[in-house]
Amino acid sequence: MVATGDVETERIRRELLGAVVTSLADANGGYLTWDQLANLPLPDGTTQRLVDPGKGGIWNPRDFVATLSIITSPDGPYPDSEENGLLEYHYQRGPEGGKNLKLRAAIELRLPLLRLHKVAKGIYAPVFPVYVVGDNPITRQFTLSLDENIRLIEGGAGLSALEKAYAERMVQQRVHQPAFRARIMLAYDGACTVCTLKHPELLDAAHIIEDASELGDPVVPNGLSLCKIHHAAYDRNLLGISPDYEILINVALLHEVDGPMLKHGLQEMHQRRLHIPVRKADRPDPNRLQLRFERFESA
Repeated sequence: MVATGDVETERIRRELLGAVVTSLADANGGYLTWDQLANLPLPDGTTQRLVDPGKGGIWNPRDFVATLSIITSPDGPYPDSEENGLLEYHYQRGPEGGKNLKLRAAIELRLPLLRLHKVAKGIYAPVFPVYVVGDNPITRQFTLSLDENIRLIEGGAGLSALEKAYAERMVQQRVHQPAFRARIMLAYDGACTVCTLKHPELLDAAHIIEDASELGDPVVPNGLSLCKIHHAAYDRNLLGISPDYEILINVALLHEVDGPMLKHGLQEMHQRRLHIPVRKADRPDPNRLQLRFERFESA
């Protein structure tokens, strides 16, 4: 039996770790490297390991009463899946119990976990908090949610349509969008594709075609790394990008006089070339750019 005070102390430490990880990842472009996760610096001068030294998917530090972090990977050895906004996470292989025991403890003690979603080799987009809300020993799967208040029956079958929509929206906002941003920042080397500003905390991963559309997949060729001003201008058709990677500014803005931000931030970008990724596979899709450019021309 774990003392209530010990659990609350650990809960506070987890919240601190989550805040540090989130802040560091945001400043880094939405992701952390394996080395950063293996030796996370904390405000008190100490460090904390957030990943298994053996590179396993479940990390159970000796001094924690429950699992601290899990790794999810699209190319991992376990067929984990997301449905209805819930993640079905497979038991780790091996003797009965093992590392899975501390994941069960996370259910009983209602302690939040850190989810590390792999976006490239040695690169992870962190998600915190995540809660273990179910355990199925028959299918050997845990069920994880981004909201501890969501309790489930048979993998989410007991959720109402409204609860499912809420859970799916949370996954989109807190898992898929951050992973998309991390991939875009990696592809563009943390720089704005228009002005080459290199401050990831001031950059967004912009969709060329909106994610609600048929071609709006969250893939790098459908994305652009844009600073806040150029993202806003692109969304409002004040800035356009042609399929051959030329930047154009709305003609009305070109003749407007409104201080240095308009002059240097937008007008001087007219007819410049995009700063594009080195890898051809990561470059903006010309077909998507053409569809979006037609809207700019109409505006």
